[in-house]
Amino acid sequence: MSTLKVGGIRGVSASSDAITVANDGTCTANITSNGGGQLSNRNKIINGAMAVHQRASSVTGITSSGIQTADRWGYSVNVGTWTNTISTDTPDGFANSYKLDCTATGTPASNDILIFYQVIEGQNLQDFAKGTSSAKQFAVSFNIKTNKTGTYILELYDADNNRQVSQSYTVSNTNWNRYTIIFPADTSGAFGNDNGASLYLQWWLAAGTNFTTGTLNTSWGNVVSANRVVGLNVNLADNTSNEWLITGVQLEVGSVATDFEHRSFAQELALCQRYFYALIRHDGSMTGAQSLGGTGSFYSPDNVYMSINFPVTMRATPTFSCVNKTNAFRFPSEGSSRHTPTLSMVHAHSNACTLYAVTTTTTSAGNAANSIFDASNTTEGDGVFFSAEI
Repeated sequence: MSTLKVGGIRGVSASSDAITVANDGTCTANITSNGGGQLSNRNKIINGAMAVHQRASSVTGITSSGIQTADRWGYSVNVGTWTNTISTDTPDGFANSYKLDCTATGTPASNDILIFYQVIEGQNLQDFAKGTSSAKQFAVSFNIKTNKTGTYILELYDADNNRQVSQSYTVSNTNWNRYTIIFPADTSGAFGNDNGASLYLQWWLAAGTNFTTGTLNTSWGNVVSANRVVGLNVNLADNTSNEWLITGVQLEVGSVATDFEHRSFAQELALCQRYFYALIRHDGSMTGAQSLGGTGSFYSPDNVYMSINFPVTMRATPTFSCVNKTNAFRFPSEGSSRHTPTLSMVHAHSNACTLYAVTTTTTSAGNAANSIFDASNTTEGDGVFFSAEI
């Protein structure tokens, strides 16, 4: 056996070594050629493997926009009716996918859209150096399976500067396939270094003629509606047999799409809870009463207050929603339950809040009370939720 002794390995046109070999037998690899430069924290997408779904695992009869199942993933829709499910139909290496099923057809009017998207805070995008002479490319990769073959459009929309760029990709079969799209750098329009909506990744699944009659804008430029999705030749809403599944979504800095970065479930959940926190949700398996995870006290005989600390600091002071049903919540005190139909939020900020309720029966002011979510008086999907979505 012979040994090849070298000090480094370099590409034909490269100006530096890709691998440097030391005299002690170790080596150093240059992994920065894609412009990103790190093995972890490459993926700007949150919940790209659809692992977290605090709201629900399936929603039917969808005709309006919003986030329904998988955390951080929303859609804008005004054509067709849809069922959204967290599916176990996946490519190898993934447990979940995001599935859209068409349950009622529709033909897009001139201004109609069907878009699947995620929006990203500007402070998480600063390493793209957008708006500077050192601007970096955007590498997007994802897995898709659909029975609706044809040409689709993926768009990056810069909400800070009203700029966008689009690229087409072709689905030629009904299997799971991984797609990679490299978007150009943009030396105009910096992302805001804040917690606002800066970048939208938008998969167009149907579009009216207002968006398809110009020239596809494959370089960054100011938004011209007619140039956004030219070449899109599918309408996912044209048949109730249509379905569309996606998972393994990654956005990273540079010109190379690397393997999908799998995070632990705990990491992914914490990232999602910055935007949405389900304090408790009836998931269909609950029986009897479930603790809300907080304790409080009666300020007066029928007014109870309860403190809640959020598991992570939320993006902003959240909005609050909860089930409004008779006897959905109760606060045991002095040996019996004091029921209340609903809760409200007071004194909130991004780290914690106080919940307030008026009970239907009274107790003594100053008594402590444990909070109880009464699953026997609620149904699947009911719960207590905090949202700081962009």
